[in-house]
Amino acid sequence: MRFLIDASLSFRVAEALQKAGHDAVHVRDALTVDAPDTAIFHHAAADDRVVVSADTDFGELLARLQTARPSLVLLRRRTRRRPSDQTTLLLTQLPAVVDDLQAGAIVVIEEARVRVRSLPVDDQR
Repeated sequence: MRFLIDASLSFRVAEALQKAGHDAVHVRDALTVDAPDTAIFHHAAADDRVVVSADTDFGELLARLQTARPSLVLLRRRTRRRPSDQTTLLLTQLPAVVDDLQAGAIVVIEEARVRVRSLPVDDQR
């Protein structure tokens, strides 16, 4: 998969995903560390990347814009904060959600559970 790692996570997450065989870039290498969420969102959509973040603003942005792309993986703050732990958690859960991410989804990963919401977000459900 192709990932864009948000500045809310370490660049080491991108490096570890690369070592695992994924196409991953950190926002500091693709844009700038202080790029606004909308710029990150549009870059990811244009480059067909899944945004990986700990920032809930991306989910709100997806809901507001009613778009099916880009997909989002949200690592909740309750997860461990070490980049190696975050990467292990992501790689462990990825096989179960890869189809959802390819179809367009928000995937919330916590230590004890994973939640998936298809895009575009429909508040009527």
